[in-house]
Amino acid sequence: MLKNALPKVVTTLPGPKASEIIARRAKAVPNAIKCGYPCVIARGEGAMFEDVDGNTFLDWIGGVGVLNIGYSNPKLIDAVKAQSEKFFHAMMNITTHEGYITLAEKLNKIVPVKGDTKKTMFVNSGAEADENAVKIAKGYTGRPNIIVFTGAFHGRTTMTMAMTAKKAYAVGMGPFPDGVYRTEFPYLYRAPGNMSEKEAVDYYVKKVEDAFIEASPAESVAAIVLEPIQGEGGFVPAPIEWVKAVRKICDEKGILLVADEVQTGFGRSGRMFASEYWKEAGCAPDIMTCAKSIAGGAPLSAVTARTEIMDAAPAGTIGGTYCGNAMACAAALQVIEIMEKEDFPGKALRISEKVMKVWKTWQEKYNVVGDVRGVGCMMGIEFVKDKASKEPNPQIVSAIVAEAVQHGLLLESAGTYNNVIRFLAPLVITDEQLDAGLEIYENAIKACMK
Repeated sequence: MLKNALPKVVTTLPGPKASEIIARRAKAVPNAIKCGYPCVIARGEGAMFEDVDGNTFLDWIGGVGVLNIGYSNPKLIDAVKAQSEKFFHAMMNITTHEGYITLAEKLNKIVPVKGDTKKTMFVNSGAEADENAVKIAKGYTGRPNIIVFTGAFHGRTTMTMAMTAKKAYAVGMGPFPDGVYRTEFPYLYRAPGNMSEKEAVDYYVKKVEDAFIEASPAESVAAIVLEPIQGEGGFVPAPIEWVKAVRKICDEKGILLVADEVQTGFGRSGRMFASEYWKEAGCAPDIMTCAKSIAGGAPLSAVTARTEIMDAAPAGTIGGTYCGNAMACAAALQVIEIMEKEDFPGKALRISEKVMKVWKTWQEKYNVVGDVRGVGCMMGIEFVKDKASKEPNPQIVSAIVAEAVQHGLLLESAGTYNNVIRFLAPLVITDEQLDAGLEIYENAIKACMK
C-alpha cells in the first residue's frame, strides 16, 4: 500500500508526464503562484504520494500543515461522501444546516480561549479567519488599531498582507490599511548581545510596551495578534514567560490577545492547539483562529472567542457565501473525532522526540546547523554560514531542498531570511518513513556542504 511505501524515484525529475503537465501549468496559471517542485501528484495515502510518472515521494510539507491527518483517510472520505449525497452547500444566512452548529459546538468545547461560554464562526481560509478576528476585536473594543510582530505571517488579503511582516508577500500591493503596528517577536536565537533567556524575554516585553509610546496609545489598540509558533517566520516559538507578560499587559490595558493557530492547530504542537500550553500557564488567548488541518484539506477555517466578544460584531460585518460549507464541516467533525480517538497530539510528541534527538546530533556535527527548535512536531532547523557569526545561509537551504526532492523527500524553506527548513510531515508517518526521510535529509546536507 502507498501509505506504507518508502521514497523511490524511478525517472528523471520531472518525469515525462509531469513535464507535460508542468508546461501546461506555465501557460494556464499565473506565474506568481509559484511551484519549484518537479512532480505532479496522481494519488496520495498517509504521508506519501505517487506522481504521474510512478515516482513515490515522502511529503514533509503536508500542504504546508494541512495534512496532519495524512492523505486520503478512508473515514474522512466516507464522511464527505455521505454529506455530498445529502447536499453540498447551504448558506448559513439563508438556511441553517446542522453540521455547522455541531462543529461550532465541538470547537466551543475544545478551543482554549478565555470564557465560560464561547461561540465560533467559520470562513474558508487562514487569512479570512485572521481578518475576521481583527474585525471582531474592533467591534468588541471599539478601538481602531492592532499590534503584530516581526516574522509574522497572517495571509494575503489586503489587511493580512499589512499584518504580515515579510513584504515579499506584498510586493506592489500597497497602500495597506492604517492602524497596523509592528513590534519585535521574541526570536531568542537572534536576541541582541549575549542575553540569558530571562534577559531576552524582558527585552522583548519592553518592546511591546514601547509600542504604546512609539506606535499607538494602548487605549487605541483593539488586539495584539501573534502566532504561538511562527510559521513563515521560521518556526520560532513564543516563550511562555513572554506570553504571560503580554497577557498581563492586555488585561491591564483592555486589549484582546489573539492567537493565530492557522498552522499550529490540530495536534501538531503536542496539544490539539498550541495555545493549550498558554492556558495551562494561565495566559489563555481571548480569540483563536484555526484553519489548515481543520478539515483534512477541505477549505475551512474558524474564529472562536467567548460569547460577549463574538456577539459584539456588528450585524452584517462577518460571514460569507461559502463559510461553513456543509462538506467541509462534515470533514472537520471527522478529523477531530479521528484525532481525539487516535491521540494525534501524542503521535506528534513521539515523532518530535525522535526527530529532535537526530537533529541535535546534526547540530553538533555540522557547522551550518545553527539552531534546532520547535514545539511538538512543529519544528525547524535554522541554517547559517557558521555558528559563530550566525549569518543566515539561504543558499544551502535552497540546495538541500532541491537535492532532497531528487531522492523522494519534499522539504520546504521558511524564515525571514529563507534559511530555515520546516518539518510539517503528516502525523501518520511510519517509523520506517521517518528513518528514510532523515537519511535523505542528512545526505542532502552533506552533499550541499561540499
